[in-house]
Order: sequence, then C-alpha cells, then structure tokens
Amino acid sequence: MTHQEIQALLDDRYRRYDQPAFIAPDPISLPHRYSARADIEISGLFAALLAWGKRSIILKKMDELLARMDHAPHKFILGHQDDDLRRLEKFCHRTFCDTDLLYFVHWLSQYYRQHETLEDAFLHGQTQRERLENFHHLFFSLPDAPARTRKHVATPARNSACKRVNMYLRWMVRRDAYGVDFGLWTRLSPADLVCPLDVHVERVARRLGLLQRKQTDWQAATELTARLREFDPQDPVKYDFALFGLGIDEKF
Repeated sequence: MTHQEIQALLDDRYRRYDQPAFIAPDPISLPHRYSARADIEISGLFAALLAWGKRSIILKKMDELLARMDHAPHKFILGHQDDDLRRLEKFCHRTFCDTDLLYFVHWLSQYYRQHETLEDAFLHGQTQRERLENFHHLFFSLPDAPARTRKHVATPARNSACKRVNMYLRWMVRRDAYGVDFGLWTRLSPADLVCPLDVHVERVARRLGLLQRKQTDWQAATELTARLREFDPQDPVKYDFALFGLGIDEKF
C-alpha cells in the first residue's frame, strides 16, 4: 500500500472505532464510571496496569477490585484504616496479587496526601522516555517497595514497550472529541505520547510496513509512533484505535 492509502485506511478506521461503543467492552470503561478526577485517575491506573489477558476477565477482576474499595477509590485510598486493608487480601489477577495491591494502595495514599493529581508524577523529564523512567523511580521510591511488584509497572530503562503505561497516558492526555479518552491532563502533550504496542497493534503495524524492528520493545514502540506522526504529528496515538480495531475486530 502507498503512504496515502495507509493514511486513508487509518483515518477511516480511527473514525470507525473512536466511538462511545468502544468503551463498554474495554478496560477504559472502568474509569468512565466516575466523574471526579482522582477517581478516574486511580481506577484508570489500576485498569490499565491490570489490562492483560481476556478483556472480559480484566473487567471482572476490576469490578471485584473496585467493590473491595466500596466503588470509591479515592476515598478508600485516603481514608482506609488497617481493617479496611484486609478486604484487599487474596485479590489476584494473573501475577498481580495482594502484596502488589497493598503496595499500590500505600504509594497512592502517600502520593495523594501531597498532590491533587497523578499528572504531577509524569512531568519529570524532557522526553517521554525520561518521564516514564522517572515515574517508575518515583513509584518505587518508598522503602517498603516489594521487589516482586516492580514487574507490574514497566519502564523504558528495561527496554519494555510499556504498553499499559502508554495506554494509561493515552486515556488521561488525549483530547478526544468523541468521548473515549478523557483528556484530563493538560500539561502533557498528545504529540509526545507513545503508541501502546500490544499484539494486535504490532501485527497490523508490521503488515502495513509501519514497523520493521523485530523485537517488541521500547524502540519498536517509538519507531511505530514516529511513523504515525507522519499522518498526524499533533495526535499520533489516535491511530491506536485504528490499529487495534483492524487487529482484533477485522483480523487484518
């Protein structure tokens, strides 16, 4: 396909899939239950970082997690007592278990006592790579951070593609006119975002000739994003909708 044909295809599928109907079966539906910024940020962080496996199972486990927090994540984060934390025991989704969950809650509790928004945690650095590396360092800066929990927050420092963190940032940063992404954070630019590189996006990107690197890593994610910037330099990750939809719905 020519450059023009690829752009026409991606633009068409972006408009097809960036619709309210996208929300219900996707993990982004969890933060869409809330209207308060902190609730959206917290539920979105959990929904994004736990988003691996079948979407139906992800939604079921997130329902369970939010129920354990009385469906009020920000209130729970700031107001829980030791007895409340017992409700989180034995929660597990794949390899994310109660040890990891308790540290997440502890870190978020410390963080939200000093900051109004999680956006502050992603502002340190000149490049997106630096911002994600610095967020990872900040997240595990508490002295009781379990070593096992580090695998649940990816970082470019380990050459990860950081799919779930990049997806979370897409949700929070993109100014979406069609009601899917939230656009809550205004100090980060959609132009700087990196495309979430999951198996469906990767497969379609390779078939379209948008990705040449063989490894699925940070360099691959930035290579794909650079190609998407050729089509829209101000909002390249909007094409995540197109690539994902072509892969999962159309088996492109």
